[in-house]
Order: sequence, then structure tokens, then C-alpha cells
Amino acid sequence: MTPAMTPMLALATMAPAEPVDYTQESAADKAQRMAWFNEDRFGLFIHWGLYAVPAGVWGDRTDHREWIMAEAQIPTSRYEQFADEFNPTKFDADAWVLAAKDAGMRYIVLTSKHHDGFALWPTKQGDWSIERTPFGRDPLAELAAACRRHGLRLAFYHSILDWYHPGYEPRIACYDRDAGAPDMDAYVTHLKAQLKELIDNYGPLAIMWFDGEWDASWTHERGVDLYNYLRALQPDLLVNNRVGKGRAGMSGMDEGQGVGDFGTPEQEVPGTGFAPGVYWESCMTMGDTWGYNAAETNWKSARQLLHHLIDSASKGGNYLLNVGPTAEGLIPAASLERLAHIGRWMKTNSESIYGTTASPIPTPTWGRITQKPDRLYLHIFDAPADGQLVLPLRANVRRASLLAAPAQPIETTQSDAGLTVTSPATLPDADATVIALEIDGPVEALV
Repeated sequence: MTPAMTPMLALATMAPAEPVDYTQESAADKAQRMAWFNEDRFGLFIHWGLYAVPAGVWGDRTDHREWIMAEAQIPTSRYEQFADEFNPTKFDADAWVLAAKDAGMRYIVLTSKHHDGFALWPTKQGDWSIERTPFGRDPLAELAAACRRHGLRLAFYHSILDWYHPGYEPRIACYDRDAGAPDMDAYVTHLKAQLKELIDNYGPLAIMWFDGEWDASWTHERGVDLYNYLRALQPDLLVNNRVGKGRAGMSGMDEGQGVGDFGTPEQEVPGTGFAPGVYWESCMTMGDTWGYNAAETNWKSARQLLHHLIDSASKGGNYLLNVGPTAEGLIPAASLERLAHIGRWMKTNSESIYGTTASPIPTPTWGRITQKPDRLYLHIFDAPADGQLVLPLRANVRRASLLAAPAQPIETTQSDAGLTVTSPATLPDADATVIALEIDGPVEALV
């Protein structure tokens, strides 16, 4: 053996590196990885897939949703025909991204695969994908490019539950494909291969957002394994808590054995915030369904949605607001109107949302409070009749002003009982007027 061969031999005989257990990450390292999430606060959820073709209608019912395959018990062979009809020629990735950006949103979470198993990109893991449609384009690639152009982060929702794959257990009752016994190990191999495609082809991604973890076939151990698999592919990736089994129903936060980076309250904002280092994001529809429903009439008002955004930030969380595009690829007009309404408010008041932390005191009756190290932001939903906003805290207020009218001074008075802020007689924004208090030194809560 010559000396020149020794280094190569040493490399060949080295033991393989031990896999990293990313669930043991330090709080400081996690805080650094989550920093953008806490800064951005506001994202767009997009539920889009084959279920947009029936648009909630099956038989004599018009109230179906993205679960229409299971709810209406549509046989797999019949559901496959929706792929022949899915041709969203009006899809414009730039229009979607700009609608989100103009609303003040900073990241987008799109359904790469919902419970029906249909892949919205040309996956190499089978033929149940966008390539089966007459569309002839890759919407994920177009959306990724648009996000890069306009400076938004891209994330994907990916269902663990799969009504179509023959390996997934349990099978849906209307499954009528010719297949042998389910094989969850084979399905997990398929799942991981698809997720790797998403990261490799469209990443780096901001978040991998899971759902459908509730069946007994998905275990805590499988969740830990999948979490570590994804973090090994992209170490700075965020993964929601639905990758594991700890989620406590619609309230979305973990109880017992949990895994993942943040909690996922659904259709609700928690009543109170959580301890520092607990991250969460409230996801919510504008109407009754996540996917497109042509008969939708029960829309939340723009004011209500804006209040949900502010409420989430006031408790230290994010807000993920959903739209369900049509089978043509259009975001419904009612959704666009609400996004535009929120966007007009954000253009003036976004500093009271981005990068803020939870209120230092319990929720007041007149609105909500967010804070930064040197500022408190008072969001007035319904001003008291006497115009006096009483805060049970002690602070050295250097200056108080309206974000919508910075030159207009606001009167403040500090006493042993707390800080009193006098709101103007006429509020510039009927939905939520924001008063900014510039603070010198610490804020001391009196409750």
C-alpha cells in the first residue's frame, strides 16, 4: 500500500454518520428557525383539486365540500372521471400570488395532495396526478416561480390520509379498484417519495403542512420518522403538528405525545395565548367549506376575518386564511373582495401585525393589543362610550398617535390603577383603528 492510498482507505472504513433526531432541537435553534414565521404572521391557504369539478354538488345535495368523494360515497372509478374534466385554463399563478401579497400575506400554503390522493403536480409516483388531466401544465411549478418573483414564501399541504392509494389502511368504503390487501409500509414509501419530489422540485419550502393523521394506521412513531426524514432533506423546513398524533381535535394544540413545530387551531382562534416558545397558526375558511362550493352563501364578513387576524396576532399566533379556487383556476370574487378589504387595512396598519408578540395583558372588551419591544398597538374594534381605553399596566409612554394619522396626538394618563388612553371621537377605521404607543423602558402588567 502506498502512502497516497491511505486517506482513501480511511474514508472508506469510516462508520456512517448517525441519523439526526431533529425532535431534540434546542429551544434557541428552534426559535431561530421559526423567526420568519413569527415575523410574517399572515398567510394564504389554498384548497384546490379535483373536488372543484363537482363544486359541492352531487345528487340532490349542494352542500358538499372537498370531502365529496367520502361524503357522497362516489366510487373510485367514477371519481377518476373528474380528472378528465379538470382543465383550469384560467389559472394565473401571478394573479393568485399578487392577490395574497396585496392582502398583506407573506406566505402561501397550497394543497399538493388532499385526501383523494390526487397529486397536483406531475409526480413520478404513479399516474394519479395532474398529468392525467387535459391541462398539460404544472401548477406547482408556476406557483413556485410566481412566489419567487413577488417575494412570498411557498408551502404545501399534503394529506397523510389517502383514499386512492392501494396501500393506505383503512380503505374508504367506496373504493372499487382491483387491489390486494393494504400495505401501510408500502404507502409510507410512496408518501416519502412524493414529499421528496416536492422539496427537490419546488423548494426550498417554507412549511410542509400535514393533515389526515387521525386514522389508527398512522402512529406517533411514524410521525417522528416522517418529521426527521423531512428535516434531513431540508433542515430549516417547518412542519406542523399534524405530522404526529398529539393534536387535540379542532383546538389544534398538542396534548400527550406530539411532534412538529407548531399547533394548528382550525376554524377558531384560541381564547388565550400560550407560553413563550409555543408556536401556532389558526387556519380558517371564508365560508363553510375549504374547497370550492358553487352554492356558497354563508360568507364571513371582511370585518370578521380582519378581527380574526388581529386576534391571532394579539395572542402570539399566525392566521392562515383559506380560498377555494374554481375548476377553471379562478379565486371566487367573494374571496377576492375580502382579501382586498383586508389589504387596504394592512397597507396602513401592518406594522401592528408583522413581527409583533402577544398582548402583555388579558384581552380588553374594546379590542385587541399587540406589542413590540418599544411599542404597544391598541386595536379598537368598538370604542367605549366615554372614549377611555383603560389598560391595567404601567408604562412610560413617550408618544401616542394613530397609525392612520400619525400627526394627530393621543392623550394618555398613567395612574396607580393603570394607563388610560383617550381615543378620538371619530375613528378613522370602523373595522379596527390602531393607536401606537411608543414606550421607553419596560411595560409592567398590573394583572
